[in-house]
Amino acid sequence: MAAYSLHSSYSLLSSRSSTASPTLNTCTVQHPRAALSRLHALLHSAAVSALLYYRISNLVRGDVPLLSWGLINLSELIFTFVWTLTQAFRWRPVVRAVAPENLPREEELPGVDVFICTADPKKEPVVEVMNTVLSAMALDYPAEKLAVYLSDDGGAAVTLYAMKEACGFARVWVPFCRKYGVKTRCPEAFFSSFGDSERELLLHGGDEFTAEEDQIQTKYEHFKRNVEKAAELENDVNDDRPPYVEVIYDNKNNGGTMNDISKLPLLVYVSREKRPSRPHRFKAGALNALLRVSGVMSNAPYALVLDCDMYCNDPTSAKQAMCFHLDPKLSDSLSYAQFPQIFYNGSKNDIYDGQARAAYKTKYQGMDGISGAVCAGTGYYIKKKALYCSPNQEDEFLREPQKNFGYSTKLIYSVSTLTHKSVNNNQRETLLDDATVDEAKKLASCTYEQNTKWGKEIGYSYDCLLESTFTGYLLHCKGWKSVYLYPDRPCFLGCTTIDMKDALVQLMKWASGLVQVGLSKFSPLTYGMYNMSVLQSMCYGYFALSHFLSVACFLYGVVPQLCFLYGVPLYPKVTNPWFAVFAAVFFSSMGQHAYEVFSSGGTMRTMWNEQRIWMIKSVTACLFGCLD
Repeated sequence: MAAYSLHSSYSLLSSRSSTASPTLNTCTVQHPRAALSRLHALLHSAAVSALLYYRISNLVRGDVPLLSWGLINLSELIFTFVWTLTQAFRWRPVVRAVAPENLPREEELPGVDVFICTADPKKEPVVEVMNTVLSAMALDYPAEKLAVYLSDDGGAAVTLYAMKEACGFARVWVPFCRKYGVKTRCPEAFFSSFGDSERELLLHGGDEFTAEEDQIQTKYEHFKRNVEKAAELENDVNDDRPPYVEVIYDNKNNGGTMNDISKLPLLVYVSREKRPSRPHRFKAGALNALLRVSGVMSNAPYALVLDCDMYCNDPTSAKQAMCFHLDPKLSDSLSYAQFPQIFYNGSKNDIYDGQARAAYKTKYQGMDGISGAVCAGTGYYIKKKALYCSPNQEDEFLREPQKNFGYSTKLIYSVSTLTHKSVNNNQRETLLDDATVDEAKKLASCTYEQNTKWGKEIGYSYDCLLESTFTGYLLHCKGWKSVYLYPDRPCFLGCTTIDMKDALVQLMKWASGLVQVGLSKFSPLTYGMYNMSVLQSMCYGYFALSHFLSVACFLYGVVPQLCFLYGVPLYPKVTNPWFAVFAAVFFSSMGQHAYEVFSSGGTMRTMWNEQRIWMIKSVTACLFGCLD
C-alpha cells in the first residue's frame, strides 16, 4: 500500500507572533477609483430615473403609441436593472500583490496537484496539450511536492503515447529551464517569436547556452514530429471503454540519486471509464475523478486546474498562490486563488486582450473586494478541502464517509488527512505500487459515484455545465472566500477561438448555462442573497442575468428604426429640455467605460473593439442562449 503525502497545516508554522511573521501578500483598496465610481453611480442613477419618469409618465397619460413606447421602455428597464447589478463590481475594487521571497523553506511547502483536462485530439491538438503538460512539469516548485495529472476523456491512444514522449523530452527540457532560469517554460512558446526577447537576454550568458539551446530545440522538433505523425495515423476517441490509469513517471523512481535540477514531478495519465448508458458529466466528472485518483496517489492539499490549451507562462505561479493559501489571516476561509485568463493568439490591441485588460480586470478586482472573485474555470489554485466541507466544519461529510465519498477506504483516509488541521508531514517514500493503481482505476469508474454525494454536495457540481463557475458560486454561498491576483507577467496564457462562428457557439453555451442558473432555485438574487452578501449576490446576478441585455439590444435595434420609417417619435427633439436627460445618460455611460478602459491600460481602439464585440455578441449568441 502506497504511503500518502499528507498536508502539514501552516498554522504550525505561523504559531509565532504575527508581528514577527513576514508579510506574504498585500491588499490595497483603490479608494480614488471607488469614490469616483460611487459618485458616478449617484449622478447616473439620477439621470436614469429622470429618463424612466419621462417614459412612464407619457405612457400613463396615453399621449404616445402604447406598443412602440412600451417596448422601448421595457428595454430601458432591462438596461437599468443590469446597470444596477454592475455597481457592485465598482463598490470596493482592490489590487493584490505577493511576496514569494517570504514563503517558508521549500521543504515546508505543501503539495500541489496539477489537473489538466482534454477530450478530443481532433479538436484539441495533442502537441498543444503536451506543451501545457510540459509547462506544468517545469513549475518552479519542489518536484517531490508536485504532481501532474492529465485526464483524457477521449481515451485516445495517441494522447497516452504523447504523454510518454513528453515525459522523455521533459528529462532534458526541465533541467534546461532550471539551469538558465527560463521563464517561458512552454517549449512551443519559447522557441517561437513569443520567446525572442527572452532568448536574446539569455544569449548574453555565452556560447554554452547557445549550444545547449540548439540541442534542446532539435530534440523538441523531433518530439513534435513524432507526436504529430502519431496523431495523423490514429486520433480516434473511444466512447465505450474501461477506466485506465498509468503512472508515466514516478518521482520516487530516482531513489534519491538525482540532484534538484534534474528531478521531475509525478506524472499520471487518467482515462476514466465511459459507457454510452452512463452519464459522463463532462469536465465536472473529469475533475471529480482526478480528485479521487490524486487522493490515493499524491494527495496534495492544493490543486491547480488548467484547460489543456492554457500553458504556464510564469513558473512562479504556484509560489504566488501559496502567498495567499499559507497566510494565516486568509487560509482558514480561502478556497481558491484565481489568476487572469489571458490569450496569446492576439496582440495587445485586439479584442481579446482588450476584454481581458478592461472589462475582465475591472469586474474581477471589484468582486475581489467583496469576499472573492468568480472562478474562471482555469488558472486557479484551489484548496481541495473546500470541495469537501464548509469552513470550520471539517467533519461535515466524514460522519457517514461511505455514504458521502463512496466505498474506498483509501480515499476516505486521504480526505480525512486533508480536512483536519493537525496532520503529519509525511512524504511518500516508496513507488506507487500496483494495488494503488488498481484502486485508482476503481475510483475512475463510472459507477463509483452512485449513491454518493459526488457532484451534489462534494466535489464539482453537476447542476450546471459551467462546472467551475457554478462550483465557485456554491463555495462562496457556503462561506468560503477567494482572491484574485493580476500580476505584471501573465501566469497563464491560453488559446482562444479566433473564428467568429466558433466564438459565438461557445458563448451561446455559456449564456444558456448562466441564464439557467439565474432562473433556477440557485438564482443569485434569491438563493445567493440568503447565503452571501448583497453586493456579492449582485455580482453573481450580473453574470447569470446580464445576457438578457440581448433582448434590450434587439428591441433597440428594431423598434426605433421601424418607428422612424412610420414617423412615430420615440425621443424628444433637441429643443426639448428632456433631450438633455437622454444625452446625459449616453455620455455618462460612455465616460464610465472610457475611464475603465484607460485606467486598465487600454486605448481608444480597445474601447471601440469592446463596444462592437459586445453588440455583436448581444444580438446573436447571448440572445440565442437566452432562448435556449
